[in-house]
Amino acid sequence: MSSSDYDHRTGFLGDWEANGRASECSRYRLDVLKSYSDRGLVPWVDVNVSTIEQERCEDGWEYDRETYVSTIVTEWDLVCSDDWKAPLTSSVFFCGVLIGSFISGQLSDRYGRKIVLFLTMGVQTIFTLIQVFSPSWVAFCSLFFVVGMGQISNYVAAFVLGMEILSLPVRIIYSTVGVCIFFSIGYMILPLVAYFIRGWRMLLLALTLPGFLYIPLWWIVPESPRWLLSQGRVDEAEAILRDAARRNGIEAPEEIFPPSQPRDKAGTMQPHNLCDLVRSSNIRTITILLCLVWMALSIGYFALTLNTSNLYGNPYLNCFFSAAVEVPAYIISWLMFRYLPRRLCLFFTLFLGGLVLLFIHLLPQHMNYFAISLEMLGKFGVTTAFAIVYAFTAELYPTVLRNTAMGACSMASRVGSISAPYFIYFGGYYRALPYILMGTLSVLSGLLSLLLPESLDMPLPETISHMQTVTGCKMRHSSYSLTAARAEEENTSNPNDGLEADISKL
Repeated sequence: MSSSDYDHRTGFLGDWEANGRASECSRYRLDVLKSYSDRGLVPWVDVNVSTIEQERCEDGWEYDRETYVSTIVTEWDLVCSDDWKAPLTSSVFFCGVLIGSFISGQLSDRYGRKIVLFLTMGVQTIFTLIQVFSPSWVAFCSLFFVVGMGQISNYVAAFVLGMEILSLPVRIIYSTVGVCIFFSIGYMILPLVAYFIRGWRMLLLALTLPGFLYIPLWWIVPESPRWLLSQGRVDEAEAILRDAARRNGIEAPEEIFPPSQPRDKAGTMQPHNLCDLVRSSNIRTITILLCLVWMALSIGYFALTLNTSNLYGNPYLNCFFSAAVEVPAYIISWLMFRYLPRRLCLFFTLFLGGLVLLFIHLLPQHMNYFAISLEMLGKFGVTTAFAIVYAFTAELYPTVLRNTAMGACSMASRVGSISAPYFIYFGGYYRALPYILMGTLSVLSGLLSLLLPESLDMPLPETISHMQTVTGCKMRHSSYSLTAARAEEENTSNPNDGLEADISKL
């Protein structure tokens, strides 16, 4: 067969995109092609090929399995007309995180940090295990929603529990480095495990089974003494503090709390709920500002994290580098949080991260490695800011509302994380658009953070009246004196006064 005859016979086969590559999602109708071929018609001479009716690939797809053996995309064909399902999968998870943030915060403030922590850890582990056997994409997403609810609930409960149990010097380390550094270590282990286990079901199983190792911690981790006191359960709080003193080799005083302390009044304490976060103008302003900052941070962090698989080079190495850059970020956040004003720390890291991301769209396309370096630097700034805002938020809100407030801010941030996969999706239309959007939001949220009150060297507030007041951009320290004086005046009615000193001694 001559070359011209071959072209004549095969000219109809396949649909070609504008860039000259064969289409991956459609083909010309085979019956029409056979009819034209049998009649000896010449493409582009006797027939206008662009007008031939097309059909989707009914016989399925063949996937490149060199990098990934099995993913939910390859198993359930989330490509072409169904490619929107891939980013939606991540968004469904973050919807679960949003609902979990809304529910768990109020449950934790009402029923205790410890019980919510372990209950939601169980939910996350069990439903992830069931997810391994998902028969369809719909079932996978439904289970992923519940996993998201459990994941954020135990994270926030554990964070607040540690903040309330530990003394001030250890609390700063715990809130900035302690919690986050182990998160980043797990993040770095993930691509290593995924490199050797390239099927998504077995990978998910390998990541789920360690969750059962946390069961014995129920008998080791105590309830928050601050929360117990806020509920009038003074005897239980004293027992926990005496046990801490015994373990540290310290003799506890005979009387930790004064006899006038309200006791055994768990059923008579005034309950607090989500509405208290917007009841007064001061707490409403703080809540709105923090929710906006959390939302912008969540968009930047999760969009950059999800984008690692799209970067130039090996996806496993890119994921590892994206995780490794978080380790120095958390260490820097601890140093900044220990010595510098909280507002300036948050502003500087957000502004740095946003500015670097805005520079990426100015680079020519062939400078791939430099673009990756800038993206990692942007991830460094956003990660540092995220570690700071967690601890900063916990310091601004009182014990009676702390977990509810953390849950509300986390809920607001999930609005950002739900939209984060689509920021990456937009990159398919214009490569630089995700970086422009993320950079702009980060810079603007950094400016908003300057309006928050300062909490450096101030005790954790116990009631709503002890909260710092919004002062704008000015550095005003009178709010601390006012707060301290107010706490002293309410010494007889505030069940948590002096607890900071008691915990520090133990």
